[in-house]
Amino acid sequence: MRFCSLGSGSSGNGTVVEARDGAQASRVLIDCGFALRELDARLARAGLAATDLDAVFVTHEHGDHAGSALALARRDGIAIWMSRGTWRALGETERPPGLRFARDGETIAIGALELHPFTVAHDAEEPLQLRCRHARRQLGVLTDAGSITPHLVANLQGLDALLLECNHDRALLEASRYPPSLKARIGGRWGHLANDTAAEILAACVHDGLRHLVAAHLSRENNRPDLVRASLARAWHPMRGDIVVADADQGFDWIAID
Repeated sequence: MRFCSLGSGSSGNGTVVEARDGAQASRVLIDCGFALRELDARLARAGLAATDLDAVFVTHEHGDHAGSALALARRDGIAIWMSRGTWRALGETERPPGLRFARDGETIAIGALELHPFTVAHDAEEPLQLRCRHARRQLGVLTDAGSITPHLVANLQGLDALLLECNHDRALLEASRYPPSLKARIGGRWGHLANDTAAEILAACVHDGLRHLVAAHLSRENNRPDLVRASLARAWHPMRGDIVVADADQGFDWIAID
């Protein structure tokens, strides 16, 4: 199994997860927060075309995650998964032929990949994040969550790789130009993960088998890679390898989970 990011931040998010079974590859795009033309360019940068995707999974309805997902599904006939709450919140009147509904705790099989959705605390209608499994390897994808819950932590156990939101540094957010209402939303229980909260989540799920860590969804104004690494380093021994920080525009290159 391997994964890469097409970009990660408030301007758009997309993560491709690929599993191989012999010569057969199964690929899922988690979120599609870009215009179609931009998506095609970013996929090409990863060595892919939209037609190489088997499915799209939309975690929630916010534009930096849902973006052109429905347009992509209609254009290329790709299966698209989301919660019923996300579908309602998108306000679409025409249902794409490939639309499927996901629920917390119900496994989704897409070729060689298994997707295990789980609910999180976020200010969306019915947000879901994912644990992806292929054979004995597991990848956790956690962005757009405001706080720690026992259910969240339980779904991030036994991972080989973790993509973890580190949206903001609390001091930078407080000193930012954002209006008080936006600061309260971002820093609240239903907002986004601060660096210290992300570090708590990491500490609760770190184990000997967790070898790949990616910090994602950093705020351009309210965070910095050095602050993220310093916060996560408390639970991440350097012997495990580098902490990858996803770039808002470039994402990150393929990471293989051996």
